[in-house]
Amino acid sequence: MDDQQFSQLLQHLGLSWTGYRKVRKGVKKRIARHMQDLGCRDVSAYLVELDRRDDARLDCERLMTVSISRFFRDRKLWKTLQKDILPLLVEKHREKIKVWSAGCASGEEVYTLKILWDFLETSTVRLPYLEVLATDINPDYLERAKAGVYPLSSLKEVPEQHRSVYFQLQAGGKRHAVKSSLKNGIMWREHHLLSDPPGSQFRIIFLRNNLLTYYRDESKRLAFRKVLASLSTDGFLIIGSHEKLPFETAELLPFGSLSFVFKKINGVSP
Repeated sequence: MDDQQFSQLLQHLGLSWTGYRKVRKGVKKRIARHMQDLGCRDVSAYLVELDRRDDARLDCERLMTVSISRFFRDRKLWKTLQKDILPLLVEKHREKIKVWSAGCASGEEVYTLKILWDFLETSTVRLPYLEVLATDINPDYLERAKAGVYPLSSLKEVPEQHRSVYFQLQAGGKRHAVKSSLKNGIMWREHHLLSDPPGSQFRIIFLRNNLLTYYRDESKRLAFRKVLASLSTDGFLIIGSHEKLPFETAELLPFGSLSFVFKKINGVSP
């Protein structure tokens, strides 16, 4: 599959060339194997098959997913969550805090949040119940996330004092398993970001390096409006550090010094 054919596929799926440009090599290999499995000799035949078969299209969309993550990625973000955002939410919502990790990939982001929450318990008399919904379109990623076992490279930004507390070295010394208690309160679910959100009144939504990176503008705007509607007033939206909102809205105000963290206020979306 050459770049022209790959671009044709992206356009058909409503995906962005800019988002896939640097990661296209591996994605193209997966798609080429899928085409072969379906007996498609060229992209035109492949697109016909995707339109004809819902299962083939879903498999294709799963193969298009990119999982690039690690624990504590963007350290400034996690410091802001620990020092500012989580204490604000704990003070205001005494019973329960709902969090949605949209496009959770292999779960590093979710478990990082749980580490911060566990650490917060040592300095807070009573914490509300933390309910975390972690969704992804790719079931293989979700299975890895549920298992909670990671290579050392995923832990390179984990503070040294946290490694021995929250991770257990596996046999062979090359992989680390998260502490079993970190898995409590997490619901893992398959979900397509272009469909309706899987809930509402989330106090935090992580929407990092998926919808806003890999989808074309029209798809971004439609899906983003739904995501924003599922965020509670005074809730926090967190996007990728190099991403931008798909449109301006009076509902979101930048929070603190980070350009990719927003707080939702009362307002009307365009």
